[in-house]
Amino acid sequence: MPEKVAIVTLGCEKNLVDSEIMSGLMDREGHTLVDDPNDATVVIVNTCGFIDAAKEESVDTILDLASLKEKGRLKSLIVAGCLVQRYKEELMKEIPEIDGVVGTGDFGKINEVINQSLSGRRPVIVGNPVFSYEEALPRKRLTPRHFAHVKIAEGCDNACTFCSIPMMRGALRSRSIESIVSEVEQLAAEGVREVSLIAQDTSNYGVDLYGSPALASLLNRVSEVKGIHWVRLHYVYPGAFNEELLETIASNPKICKYIDMPLQHSEDRILRRMRRPDRQRDILSLIEKIRSRIPDVAIRTSLIVGFPGETEEDFENLLRFVQQVQFDRLGVFTYSKEEGTPASRLPDHLPEEVKEERANRLMELQRQISNQRNQRHIGRDLEVLIESYDGRNDVYVGRSQYDAPEIDGEVFVRGQQLPIGEVIRTRITHSFEFDLAGEVL
Repeated sequence: MPEKVAIVTLGCEKNLVDSEIMSGLMDREGHTLVDDPNDATVVIVNTCGFIDAAKEESVDTILDLASLKEKGRLKSLIVAGCLVQRYKEELMKEIPEIDGVVGTGDFGKINEVINQSLSGRRPVIVGNPVFSYEEALPRKRLTPRHFAHVKIAEGCDNACTFCSIPMMRGALRSRSIESIVSEVEQLAAEGVREVSLIAQDTSNYGVDLYGSPALASLLNRVSEVKGIHWVRLHYVYPGAFNEELLETIASNPKICKYIDMPLQHSEDRILRRMRRPDRQRDILSLIEKIRSRIPDVAIRTSLIVGFPGETEEDFENLLRFVQQVQFDRLGVFTYSKEEGTPASRLPDHLPEEVKEERANRLMELQRQISNQRNQRHIGRDLEVLIESYDGRNDVYVGRSQYDAPEIDGEVFVRGQQLPIGEVIRTRITHSFEFDLAGEVL
């Protein structure tokens, strides 16, 4: 019997792609997808289990939604994703309101889980975290019409001491170039103008299939798809950033001049404890090379503060490193002690208040840097992908190629009757800490 199903997605955009595939499978089965969980008879929570804050958000969301059963409409509460992959027994035991769980390698069986849960069986379908995106699966996108994420690989072969992703997602498994290009062609036919290529580690894409990294080849193939205006790349680790990849990004006009390169720290001592292969001298040399070859590039990174053993001197050096490099975009995480990871067994863990204080100091520095970096765009003509109408004074909201959706800044564009989902030439007139403003040419 068809149900009204709402899916709540937590965590990263990789989870969002999984939710879109589940949505497509449920739609094919005849279920009606609704946005508001209050209107649903079945609710699915696609969880994140990466760090403590994400786990807490996932559990709080599950408990909040469980309260809907008291209103009589909600018949089944299903939990999916990373938190399930690690803690299926604990979730089923501690939260009896959960009617079924499905892991990261089994979400293709979502309809089976729904049916079993409604029959009172309380299914636990959690196997190896291996899912094949090569299959021709339906996908009901949850992003705006003009934008889509494309998962090019699953899992990760890196052995960072702080990270639990391999436990939840398994080893690196790349999709074939043909499979990815076919998906992008379909997305372009649906009106998508920008595709964002994602994976746990995009820089090693293709190593398992082709014997060597094939990211540059993939970028060139995807950029040839008619209708795609921008190709955005996420999570490129510095150690695999080779000359071919740099030349491809620099020379291909469809590839956003935007490099998302997670560094995690600047100090060699901490990087060794993290079991990261990169060293500060090599990182600085690479950033200098990137900016030399792509002068208008925007570089984003993510950093972890408060890693076990990080001294005040280490942190001060990290601040100096960020001041020296002048990242365009920067995200900060406080170290989260994840059970089962090597870092959880290290000595010299820091108090939470110290980690939070360091994160705040680092972000305050980045706000100043971002403000300065944005000023260089004043007077420039930028392409802006229009995403919404602000609702007042003929102001629209969009993004330039230097901003990824939902994590970076926006561009406020003054104009009349601008087409949503199209790229408009805009002269930048004002800059702010994270955003820009301009007028249609």
